[in-house]
Amino acid sequence: MSWALVPAAGRGRRFGGEVPKQYLHAAGKPLIGHALEALLAHPRIAGAVVALAENDPHWPGWTSLHGKPVRTCIGGGERADSVLAALRALPDGVAEDALLLVHDAARPNLRAGDIGNLLDAATACADGAILAAPVRDTLKRAAANGHIAATEPRERLWRALTPQAFRRDVLQRALGDAQAAGIVVTDEAMAVERLGLHPALVEGREDNLKVTTQADLALVEFLLTRHA
Repeated sequence: MSWALVPAAGRGRRFGGEVPKQYLHAAGKPLIGHALEALLAHPRIAGAVVALAENDPHWPGWTSLHGKPVRTCIGGGERADSVLAALRALPDGVAEDALLLVHDAARPNLRAGDIGNLLDAATACADGAILAAPVRDTLKRAAANGHIAATEPRERLWRALTPQAFRRDVLQRALGDAQAAGIVVTDEAMAVERLGLHPALVEGREDNLKVTTQADLALVEFLLTRHA
């Protein structure tokens, strides 16, 4: 059985506002609530560890969802710090080769089919796997003056999504090595790649959106209401 790790200590500064974006409501519950319910409703996930900001006043205090445990710990200033804290807060008995899924707290529209496909791919690939979406738009490189400098080929380019799935020992080593080197990784796969590993790409649903702007929140509200 796998566990989910959910880094939720961030303030969401790009989004703005007093309430961190993971606690904004859509379709009747906070974004992090949708994310956790999607993860814990899956039969192959045994529980979740959520990394919170210290003295987080917004956390609803969940200790279980769908009859599965929800643990909490204090996260850090960077995403990798929070994931490492969540790794250390896993219960005794979670094996070193157990698959762990790291998922964004503000990515609420996760579907069971994507979770299953990701777990299958990560089981088959020792380097792990991530949900991702092929880049479909034409990409432009900007010049310093804000004009187009070039058109970039989009073949073989993918947008990284979450969850991202890795074996516990690989993830811990990758994040620990990046932290020791002073490198801020923007996702777990980046840390794993630094070890010379090559996680598998699993095409996921493009409506598995991360809320970053007000427009994202409105779209996610629509999607969640439609699937309710």
